[in-house]
Amino acid sequence: MGWTESRLTQEAAALLLGVCARTFRRYIDRYEEEGLDGLIGKCLSQVSCRRAPVDEVMRMVDRYRNRHRGWNVKHYHAWYKREGGTRSYTWVKNTLQASGVVKKAPKRGARRKRRERSPRPGMMLHQDGSQHLWVPGQYWDLIVTMDDATNEHYSMFFCDEEGTQSSFQGVRDVIEGMGLFCSLYTDRGSHYWITPEAGGKVDKVNLTQFGRAMDQLVPIQKD
Repeated sequence: MGWTESRLTQEAAALLLGVCARTFRRYIDRYEEEGLDGLIGKCLSQVSCRRAPVDEVMRMVDRYRNRHRGWNVKHYHAWYKREGGTRSYTWVKNTLQASGVVKKAPKRGARRKRRERSPRPGMMLHQDGSQHLWVPGQYWDLIVTMDDATNEHYSMFFCDEEGTQSSFQGVRDVIEGMGLFCSLYTDRGSHYWITPEAGGKVDKVNLTQFGRAMDQLVPIQKD
């Protein structure tokens, strides 16, 4: 009924039943030919006993929709496990995406394929900032400088706005606490790189103030 009334896609209906979309299409053909009796005896009895019951699926989706809308799946799954949930991160992600409450991330192109981590600590740092409403009525940027090999966070602090000063502070914290590193990995922020054309290549000759300092210290790589 959910599918015939256009409330569910074939993929979403298949996920709720614990089968693939191709199998669900076979269910549709069999239902149209033989009615509900044709499904009960030949199809639904074949669903694996390890599949999540429909009420469990709907309860998990409703909890996200009503109490955690806007959370990314990783954070929601961590909360779900603390509350006694037993399903995997992949199951939670696929179920939320199939129900339409979480959008699928755009497919990575060849340029955006996952990069291999550095093999040893200290070979590469990763620095980035993110702005959030950390306290009611107040947006701050959280600046994180971390080890690419281990994800260990060497420096974390809040500031009004990410920029040259915050980037220098993160690097200084690392050098004072851990020593000199081999390279630094960043995004294309204007305090890291000069980009003559929007979306184009960065200028590796005319460096920013931060870039000149890193050029004397370590190689710097762009995202």
